[in-house]
This record gives sequence, C-alpha cells and structure tokens, in this order.
Amino acid sequence: MAESKAKAPRGTVRRVLACVRPYRARLGLSVLMAAVFSVGELTLPIMAGRAIDLIVAPGSVDFAALAPILTRIAVVTAVCAAAQWVMNALGNAVTFGVVRDVRKQAFDRILRVPVKYVDAHPHGDVVSRIVTDADQFADGLLLGFNKCFCGVISIVGTLVFMLVINWKIALVVALLTPLSLFAARTISRRSYRAFQAQSTLRGEQTGLIDETLENIKTVKAFSREAARLAAFDDLNGRLSKASLRATFLSSLTNPTTRFVNSVVYAAVALCGSAAIVSGHFAVGGAAFTVGALSGFLAYANRYTKPFNEISGVFAELQNALACAARLFELLDAAEETPDGADARVLTDPAGGVSFRDAAFSYDPARPFIRDLSLDVKPGQRVAIVGPTGCGKTTLINLLMRFYDVTGGSVAVDGTDVRDITRGSLRRSFGMVLQETWLMHGTVAENIAYARPDASREEIVAAAKKAHAHSFIRRLPDGYDTVVGADGGSLSQGQRQQLCAARLFLAQPRMLILDEATSSIDTRTEQQIQAAFTRLMEGRTAFIVAHRLSTIRHADVILVMRDGQIVETGDHETLLARGGFYAELHQAQFGAVST
Repeated sequence: MAESKAKAPRGTVRRVLACVRPYRARLGLSVLMAAVFSVGELTLPIMAGRAIDLIVAPGSVDFAALAPILTRIAVVTAVCAAAQWVMNALGNAVTFGVVRDVRKQAFDRILRVPVKYVDAHPHGDVVSRIVTDADQFADGLLLGFNKCFCGVISIVGTLVFMLVINWKIALVVALLTPLSLFAARTISRRSYRAFQAQSTLRGEQTGLIDETLENIKTVKAFSREAARLAAFDDLNGRLSKASLRATFLSSLTNPTTRFVNSVVYAAVALCGSAAIVSGHFAVGGAAFTVGALSGFLAYANRYTKPFNEISGVFAELQNALACAARLFELLDAAEETPDGADARVLTDPAGGVSFRDAAFSYDPARPFIRDLSLDVKPGQRVAIVGPTGCGKTTLINLLMRFYDVTGGSVAVDGTDVRDITRGSLRRSFGMVLQETWLMHGTVAENIAYARPDASREEIVAAAKKAHAHSFIRRLPDGYDTVVGADGGSLSQGQRQQLCAARLFLAQPRMLILDEATSSIDTRTEQQIQAAFTRLMEGRTAFIVAHRLSTIRHADVILVMRDGQIVETGDHETLLARGGFYAELHQAQFGAVST
C-alpha cells in the first residue's frame, strides 16, 4: 500500500500532462513569455549595478552615461510587464480549458458507467469529485502555471548570470541550493497523503449533506436531527483534523526554504565582501566592485525567490494532485460493455419477451435469481407481485439491461438483449416508476423529455390522458411554469402524473409500470388506470404492483418470492389455487376490510 501511495503523485502528474497536451501551443507561447519576462528581469540587476558604479560620490555623478542606462531599465521593465500579462492570460486559458475538459469527461463517464457503479457509490461523493475536486484542481494548476514556469527559468537564468559574474561565489550558491530542494521534497511527500485524506473526507461530507437534504422530511418526521448533527459533527471534526494536518505539513515548506535561502544570501554577502576587501573569491584578478556585489546580491535574492514561490504553492499543488487523482479514479471507472459491432437495432418490436434459465446476483457470494424461465407473448399484460425484496424490480432491471444476467439469457422477439443495441432496446420501452424524477425546466419540457420534438398540442393531449391538464392550468404560467429539481413544490402525486404523461406522449411498443400510481388519489388513479388500459391494448406491458386491486385484469400474474417465480396464472386461477398469491390477497384484503 505504501508503494502505491508513493507512486500515485507521479502517475497523476503524467495524467495531468496528458490533459494539457491539447493546449501545448498556448502552453509553449506561455513558456516563451515566461522566458522573456525572466531574462528581462535578470538584466535589470546588471544595469542597476552599472548605474551604481557611475555614482562615485556627491557631485561626481556621470549623468551622461547614467541617462541611457535608466532609459534601458524603463524599456526592459515595460517589456517584462507585457510579457507577464500575456503569460498569465495564456496560463488562465490553459487551466480552465483543461478543467472544462476533465469535468466534461467525468460527467460523460457518469452517463456511460453501468447502473451498478452509481448504485455502489454515494451520489454526494461523485458530485464532490466533479465540482469541488475540479475547482481545487484548477486552483493548483493555475498557480503551477503562473509560478513554476517563471521560477524554473529564473533559477537557470540567474545561475548562468552569476557564473558569468563570479563563478566561485556562484558555486557556493549552487552547493547550498540542494538543501532547499531536499526539504521541499520531504515535506511534499507527506503533505500529498494528507491532502488525499482531506479530499476523501470532503467527499464523504458532501455525501452526508446531500443525503440529509434529499431526505429532510424523513429526518424531521423521526426527530433524528440530533443524530444527523452528531454524524456531521464527527465527520466535520475528522475533516478539520485532516485539513489542519495537511495545511500544517504544507506550511512547513515555505519557512524551511526561506531559512535555507537566507543562509545562501548571507553566504553571498560574506564572500562578496571578502572579494572586495581582501581579494578572496575574486576571479582572474579583476576587481570586484560594490556595484558588482549589489548586482550579485540581487541575483542571489532572485535565485532563491523562485524556491520560496514554488514551495509556497506546494500546498496547492499537492491538494490539486490529490483532487486530480480522485477525478481520474472516476474517469477510470469501467464503462458499460459496448454494443457489439453486429448488434441488432430494435425497430417496431412485436413485444415477445423470454427469460431462459436466467441467473443474477448483486453480490457473487449471495445468489439471488436462479434458473428463472418465463415466456411473455406479444401484447400480453404481465403483472409482477410479491413481498418487498423478492426480485420484482430486479426483473425489470434485467429486461432493460440496467444489469446483465450472470447466467442464462433474456430475449426480446427471440434476440438476446445483449445482442441488441441498448439505445434501441430502451427506446422500445416506456417506464413510469414509483420514484419520480423531474428536471429543472418547464412543465412542458418535463413532459416532452420522452419526445423532445413533440408539439405543444401533443404535450397537452398527453397531459390530458394522464389527467394532469387541470392542475397544470392552475399553475402560475401553465405549461410554461418552471419547476425545480425533482418537481419543486409539486406534490408527489402531481409529479407522478407528469411522469405518466411522458409515457402517453412516447407511445412505446412495450410498457413498464412500477407502482405507477402509488402516490395518486383513488379517483384520479382509477381514471389514469383506465387510460393505461387503453394504452396497453396491443402492447406488451409489465406491471409491478403491491396493491393487488390494480392488476386484477392482467393476462398473466407472476408471483415472486426470494428471486423465484413461485406461481403464474390469472387472478381467479391463483385465488382458487389457494397458494402464496391467495395469502397475499387475503392479507391485503383483510388489512383493507378492517
């Protein structure tokens, strides 16, 4: 485990560089501007030193020679400012371009991963990776572009200039520099692991907040506010400790390198003074002037300054790498098995469905569905009933290929669903689920989610079939009323009616109704059920229901228990048999009659 952690930053850096590759032209121009800026700044101490040597004493200033030097200093300063502006602008463009691309890839990957990935990962943590981690990645990358390019060029350029002026003193600087690099590297390794832990806890915290907000009514109904607050306090405390540790470790870098750099500066001043006073450290017999020492001290300070700046952004860089690693984990998630090259596109299916010795389990160690066989003829209405957890929804998931069977097969019109393109298979089904979902948009847009090209007249007609037209008209802007995520202020029943309207608009060849009217009042439910009955004529329909009164007229009723179909038949036949269905019916009828 320790070895993998040590290699993680290096692998992450390679991935980051791969993300930057499409922007290499802008990046190259940014590096060029950084070079112009750094070289321009490096010439300033030489010109300043020459200007100092022209000021001999009061009344003995060579103004004729000093004027052109001051002019050149002004020009070089202006060029440096322009180069720095262009460099920063290009760095910003590259940074936000990279983050935009990574975010888009991450969201695209969410749409491509199997449903089991989404079911297995807390939604808040996934959101945190795309939003928070991407922002942290951008901040670190931005600082890296702005500081590191100039820093590296400045370090190399300054060392060259110092070697030209006095190689002996420059050698002292070069020998002391590794101390700063060693300190920064040692601290950065520890801070990376700390920031990694911080990012993970931040994702858990986002997940807890998201979970609480989504279920706030349940939390309040059971008076669990104190328990949720305690859970948040515990997680928040651990995040605080992890953040404090990460910040503390990363903050050690800057003062440590500053101390080493101060030692370097003092050594240069001592050696330069010795060269002026006694001739020690002088090169080639040439006199080492006060102006030369002034320029050399400026170079020594400029040489150590990038180390301070780079070490100062180490905290952000390590945080950015930790966040990038979490993003890349999402990008590396396995996609759904792609459709085969010869996969069939399902067009106008008849609606025949068959399960042949189908087997499936969410956990390989705990088999769930075993040897399930079933034949559904085109146009049949098939009801699926049974206690909670018996496999009703799992059967639908296998039919829609949200999950694939681990054994046997599921076929539509005689073709294994794994040999049919997912898009055409799912377009052939229309679903209304107990768990409603509405997007942020107008009522009309939500109904038209099933058919974006539908006209307003078709949308209104579908709403009328779902008996939603009357309440939609009472909304502030009718069909143009904007509803928030998950329906905003609409009741659960109204949301379910809008989802039913989508189905009436889509007019699919096969239907799946999973407790489609569970939240609707009895009178409206009867009206919608009548509309569903008309819609189901000539269409294959799967009806998942707990209320047995809603499936009396189904052609076939499948009674499931522990992942197996234990009984099949119509309502009257199953009641007369006196088996498990009769027990369910008697229990429900008794509960109603009391």
